[in-house]
Amino acid sequence: MTLTSHILQRKLELPPPLSRDLVIQKQLRVPMPDGVDLLADRWAPRKGGEGLPTALVRTPYGRAGIFGTVMARPLAERGFQVLIQSTRGGYGSGGTMDPMRQERADGLATLDWVIKQPWFGDSMVLVGQSYLGFVQWAVADQLPPQVKAMIPQVTESALTLEFLREDGMSLELPFEWGVMTAVQERPWAMLRTKNQAKKTARALQTLPLNQADVAAIGHSSKYIQDVLRYDAKHEFWAAADHTHRVANVGVPVSSIGGWYDIFLPGQLRDFQVLQEEGLPARLTVGPWTHNAFHNTGVLEAVEFGLAYAKGEQPPHRPPVRLFVMGEDSWRDFDSWPPKGYAPKKFHLQPDGGLSGGPSAASEPDRYRYDPSDPTPAAGGISINHGGRVDNTALEARQDVLTYTTAPLDEDVEIIGEVSAEIWFRSSLANADVFVRLCDVGPDGRSHNICDGLTSLSAADELAAVTVKLWPTAYLFKQGHRIRVQVSSGAFPRYARNPGTGEPRATATTLRPADQTVYHDPQHPSVVTLPVRA
Repeated sequence: MTLTSHILQRKLELPPPLSRDLVIQKQLRVPMPDGVDLLADRWAPRKGGEGLPTALVRTPYGRAGIFGTVMARPLAERGFQVLIQSTRGGYGSGGTMDPMRQERADGLATLDWVIKQPWFGDSMVLVGQSYLGFVQWAVADQLPPQVKAMIPQVTESALTLEFLREDGMSLELPFEWGVMTAVQERPWAMLRTKNQAKKTARALQTLPLNQADVAAIGHSSKYIQDVLRYDAKHEFWAAADHTHRVANVGVPVSSIGGWYDIFLPGQLRDFQVLQEEGLPARLTVGPWTHNAFHNTGVLEAVEFGLAYAKGEQPPHRPPVRLFVMGEDSWRDFDSWPPKGYAPKKFHLQPDGGLSGGPSAASEPDRYRYDPSDPTPAAGGISINHGGRVDNTALEARQDVLTYTTAPLDEDVEIIGEVSAEIWFRSSLANADVFVRLCDVGPDGRSHNICDGLTSLSAADELAAVTVKLWPTAYLFKQGHRIRVQVSSGAFPRYARNPGTGEPRATATTLRPADQTVYHDPQHPSVVTLPVRA
C-alpha cells in the first residue's frame, strides 16, 4: 500500500452500519407535469425506514448495479432512506433523453412528489457525483424547505459548458460520455466495455469529427452532434447553465472535487460564489480523477448531510480541506484560494532552463506540430486513464519542449490558480498552445501536475498567449525540479487543431505547422505559480 492510499483509506473510513436488513421498493412511478413517468427505487431499513431522512439521487446511469452497491446501500445502512430515480429517457423512465437541458423541470417535479409520499419524513438531502451533482444545481435556487443540504461531487453548475470552452475544445470526455450513454442499455453492455473502449478510441481519429459517433456506436448521437454544432455561448445551452442559481442556494453545500477532474475549475468557481455570499459551504479536493472510486461522497452524506437533516450541526472542520500532492497529506484552510500564497513567475530560459530570474537573451525554440500524428495526452484530465503519470515518453517527442529548474534548494509549495504567458508564433493562423506543469524527481522521471490549452486564430502573429492551467495543491520537495512543457496539443483530451481554420466538426484536411516559442527580455515567457510566502 502506498502512503497516499494509506492516508486516503484512513481519512475516508465510514462509520459502521446501523442496519443491514434493507428492503427495496422497485419501479416507483414519479409523474412529471407533461404526463411522462420517471422510474425510481426506494431503499430503506426493513424496520423503521419510513420517516427517516431521504437521500435523493437522480441518475441517467440506471438504478441497480454500482449505484445500488456503492451509493444506495451504504446510505440506507447508515440512517437514510434512499430514492434513486432514472432521469428522463433511460432505464424505463419515459420521454426522450436530452442531456443537461431537461433537469430543472424534472427535478422540481420530483422534489414536489417526494415530499408528498407517505414514507417521507420531514427532511431530504441531495446527493451524487458528476451528472448526479449537476441535477442538484439545476434546482438549487428553488428547493422546498424539506431539503436540508446538497452534496455535489466532481461536478459544477454548467456541466457541458466545460467541454465547449473557447480556449480549447474538449473531445475525449464529451465523446466518451455520449458513446457510453448511447450503448449502456444494450444487452451485455458491461461485458463489452473493453471492446467498446477500443472502438471509441479508434473513432476519435475519424475525419470529419461529425461522423465519429457513427463509427463508435453505429448511429448518430444527438448529444455528440450538439456538442460539435453549438459553442458555449449559443442559446441552445442556456437550459444547461445554472451558474446564476448558485448565489441563491438556501441550504448548506459540501462540494467534493478532484485535482485531475475536468469540472474542477467550475466547481471551485461555484464554491467561491457560495463563499462570497456568506452561505454555509465547505469544499474537499483530493488527488482524484473524475471516475476515481472513494467513499468521500457517502462520508459527507452521513457526517454532513445527515446532521443537517436531523437539525444538528456536523462535526466542526474548516471550510476547505485539500489533499496536497507531493506531500501526500490533507490540509485545512479557511478559504479558496487559501491565503498566504503569492504569485511567482518562473521564466523560460535558453537551453531548456527555467528560473525565477528574468529571461536571458536567447534565440527562440522551434518544433513542428503535425495533426496527423498529434501530440498525445499522457495522464492529466481523463475519465479512464488520467491522473498523475510518468511523462518521460511524451517529453522525448520532437513536438514537445521542456524547461526545467535546477534541483530545488528547499521545498516549494504551491496552492491555487496556475497560469502561463507564452510568447508564441506559428506558421499557420490557427494553432493551439498547450502548457503542462510537472515535477521531476531525483530519478529523472517527470510526472504531470496540471495543464491547460489555448486555441488561437491569429497564431501567425507574434503575441503573448495566456494559458490557464488547472488549479492545484502540490509540494515540490527539496532536490526535485520544476518542469514546464510547451506543445500544441494533448490528443484526444483536446481535439487536434487541423491548422486550416475549418470548423473542427467538419474539417477533413490536416496541415502541419512550424511553431516558435520566444523567451528573451523583450518576450519573457513565464509560468506563474501560487507559492507559499
